[in-house]
Amino acid sequence: MLTIPITAFVTLVIILVIANLSSGEKKIEHKIERLYASDDPQFLRSMGLLLGPPVISGNRFEMLLNGDRIFPSMLEGIRSARRTITFETFIYWSGEIGQQIAQALADKAREGIAVHVLLDWVGSSKMDKRYLNLLRDAGAEVIQYHKPHWTGLGRMNDRTHRKLLVIDGHIGFTGGVGIAPEWTGHAQNEKHWRDTHFRVEGPVVGHMQAVFMDNWVKATGNVLHGPSYFPDVEPMGDGLAHMFSSSPSGGSDDMQLMYLMAITAATHSIHLASAYFVPDKLTINAIVEAAKRGVKVRIIMPGKRIDTHTVREASRACWGDLLRAGVEMYEYQPTMFHCKLLVVDEYLVSVGSTNFDNRSFKLNDEANLNIYDRDFARQQTAVFADDIKKSQQITLEAWMHRPFTEKLIEKFVPLLDTQL
Repeated sequence: MLTIPITAFVTLVIILVIANLSSGEKKIEHKIERLYASDDPQFLRSMGLLLGPPVISGNRFEMLLNGDRIFPSMLEGIRSARRTITFETFIYWSGEIGQQIAQALADKAREGIAVHVLLDWVGSSKMDKRYLNLLRDAGAEVIQYHKPHWTGLGRMNDRTHRKLLVIDGHIGFTGGVGIAPEWTGHAQNEKHWRDTHFRVEGPVVGHMQAVFMDNWVKATGNVLHGPSYFPDVEPMGDGLAHMFSSSPSGGSDDMQLMYLMAITAATHSIHLASAYFVPDKLTINAIVEAAKRGVKVRIIMPGKRIDTHTVREASRACWGDLLRAGVEMYEYQPTMFHCKLLVVDEYLVSVGSTNFDNRSFKLNDEANLNIYDRDFARQQTAVFADDIKKSQQITLEAWMHRPFTEKLIEKFVPLLDTQL
């Protein structure tokens, strides 16, 4: 008599697993043909039109290296708010910096500032619940994204990995940083991670606000609009940029499309910094083809000091073709390397939440800011070069002679590639 209920339960579990392991959208399956270089006006036109919002001018950007510069700037931005604060993040854990940001947001809410906080339910699982109570008691709206509920069991693997803070619709922050003690300091030891965040002013902040609203509407059904959120923003510089997003519920391949288009258009150099580098075969082939046509490709990833060793094993398993093509692979040594940065031909700089793996390309909600500015790109290349000085280059010979146990593990890790 129990056979039918058990069968039904097992069937339901299988359906939920399948629903959570796939995006449900058609993925990019064929290589992108190289029709133009990065310095061709068509490159800028195609990037803007294919990825969503058109490229917009009048922007100014500031690079913030590591927690000692990132968090004071974010706190200053929060405390300067006069009308609205919108904040979306994946990681929010307990600790002094979490307390400081929660207190700053609560203080502004008590002043009558409209404060909207969107936290990923999984990423904020280590957050002290007192922070949530502090914010809500102060009048802030706090939503935990995709908190388990029977109506959303098929979306449990869809996490928001976006990292956005927008102040009054005028100032925006994005990059790789999470709210946790690991991001504080200046990457001085293995307990303090290396990361970069960016402060943005100008019309492109409206794009950043729109990306926040995408998930806010999904989570609450409430549309925030008007001049308090989307003011008329005067030009603050001459930088070209646009902010775009991806999500399993729509445009899940946009991030991979951006990377493929940028790599395909590269003529001179590609500098890629990635906390989690597990590319699929299509992307590996694009990088290999770039290297074969003379593009200098350098990639920095975490070394043994990494928070997820499974990812490192999966990453190292796919280096063979890259190394044979002449791609320079580096592992950062001092601490966990959490940066997410792409610089192409010292022209395009792409920053934001996206890792170079299938989880970011297919499953997570992600957001990246693309900046088209040669001076800013040269600045990022200089920082990249400094990070290389603190990294160990992995040669083809060293990779081929890696330990047998590592090779054995690598045989099984690719089975998890779609989830890494």
